[in-house]
Amino acid sequence: MMSNAVEKIKNMTLWDSPVDPQPVSGGITNDNYIVNDNGRDYFVRAGDDIPLHGVMRFNELAASRAAWEAGLSPGVVHKEPGIMVLEFIHGRTFAEDDIRKPENLQKILPLIKSCHNDVPKFFRGPAMIFWVFQVVRDYASTLRTGNSRMCNVLPDLLLKSSRLERAVGKIDIVFGHNDLLASNFIDDGKRLWLIDFDYAGFNSPLFDLGGLASNNGLDDEQEKWMLETYFEEVLTESLWISYQAMKCGSLLRESMWSMVSEIHSQLDFDYVAYTAENLARFESAFAAFSEIAEPEKS
Repeated sequence: MMSNAVEKIKNMTLWDSPVDPQPVSGGITNDNYIVNDNGRDYFVRAGDDIPLHGVMRFNELAASRAAWEAGLSPGVVHKEPGIMVLEFIHGRTFAEDDIRKPENLQKILPLIKSCHNDVPKFFRGPAMIFWVFQVVRDYASTLRTGNSRMCNVLPDLLLKSSRLERAVGKIDIVFGHNDLLASNFIDDGKRLWLIDFDYAGFNSPLFDLGGLASNNGLDDEQEKWMLETYFEEVLTESLWISYQAMKCGSLLRESMWSMVSEIHSQLDFDYVAYTAENLARFESAFAAFSEIAEPEKS
């Protein structure tokens, strides 16, 4: 896709001068480029719908525009099928250890809360919902159909997923980012930005909080601080269990996302290693969850 995307970007009538798109490494859902046009930089995301992952570009566009209006994300400059051009943020993309720094967590949490509460005020058009346990069920079907190398572990993973879904219990609904990897935060030296709304949609706030923790290695004390700060109340045992269940769900979804990508993605990325890394994180988190959750009767 990359060569086709480059030609398509070059030929867009948006530009005032000939451009030379420069690929940005690290993307695992899209091909990304930096384009300089008459001295001004732009960030260009190239990618079609990915129904297997629930990525629909109409939704990403609406969420990106709403996030800009909410003051969280760079503005959308131009959109056409398969291409979205955004304002370029000159800054540093976070790594996992950046997320774990207390001074950064204190800035990140209001950003997440604003996404949850403010973005819906500006969102226009039909909106999607992201329920991780339904995503897991659908991924399992896709993996079976695709004869994945991981088919033998699916029955166990689905049993664990069902237990986690029951443990989450009743939820509040907010507008979730649903992909809080460290690389989706940018520090421009003055403030933080939240980017990449491929998977955005209405969800439980626990999914983003659990995803932030699991993707970036937060410890128990940081997680408890995060929950008490977000909900503005003393952490209860029931919330802690629901949160831990959702955090496991986040890790399971990331693991199975990678399994599906192994057999369907054309991007140059080591999905097998990514599967192993996230599956190990999931099994560790599930073991910890099992220690605090009441055993289910058979």
